[in-house]
Amino acid sequence: MQFKLKNINKSYSNNSSGNREVLSDLSLEIAKGESIAIVGPSGSGKTTLLNLLGLMDKPDSGNILFEDKEITSFTKKEELVFRNSEIGFVFQLHHLLPQCSIMENILIPTLPNKIMLKEANSKAENLMRKLGIWELRFQKPAEISVGECQRAAIARALINSPSVILADEPSGSLDDNNAMELGKLLVELNRNEGITLVVVTHSMKFAKLMDKIYSFEDSKLQLMESKS
Repeated sequence: MQFKLKNINKSYSNNSSGNREVLSDLSLEIAKGESIAIVGPSGSGKTTLLNLLGLMDKPDSGNILFEDKEITSFTKKEELVFRNSEIGFVFQLHHLLPQCSIMENILIPTLPNKIMLKEANSKAENLMRKLGIWELRFQKPAEISVGECQRAAIARALINSPSVILADEPSGSLDDNNAMELGKLLVELNRNEGITLVVVTHSMKFAKLMDKIYSFEDSKLQLMESKS
């Protein structure tokens, strides 16, 4: 298993009513190369789970293993290395820097790794061609469509060759046609590159593109549908 979560609990403090439990005794296994969708109402714990997988947050109790290695005890430095080498993040808003070109935005995650510029440029070109945005490389985010910006955000997430893509409502700012196009693109990358894909979405149509669909109900995660 690539990820193994065991008995995860997570609460957040609420000044008016004390602690609010978000995840309760959650256990989940995610196989390498699997694609899963997580659905559920707002505030049910979907994004919290994604943040735990990406070490953007830590559980109150329980264990998270990545390829049999406990990662919740990582130091800050180890967390940064883990996120930069193993995880690619895609968000509802693309978060591209407006002052930078599309190519420059895609190359930003390579800077801490000190990858040779020629190698990084070659990799960025390959990704942009694969995603159909190579001709936009000199454009600024404001000069292209929202869907094209999301494709650039996916290229940025893939530039360091992560083994996992965590996508939080990646189609939320797109119309139905562009949303499904984006979903098919992510699944294609998952299948062709063997990248594990974990997607949080409100759209069941989008979720059904994945191998498995999990649903949050009352802080519990339930398997709704599996193609295997």
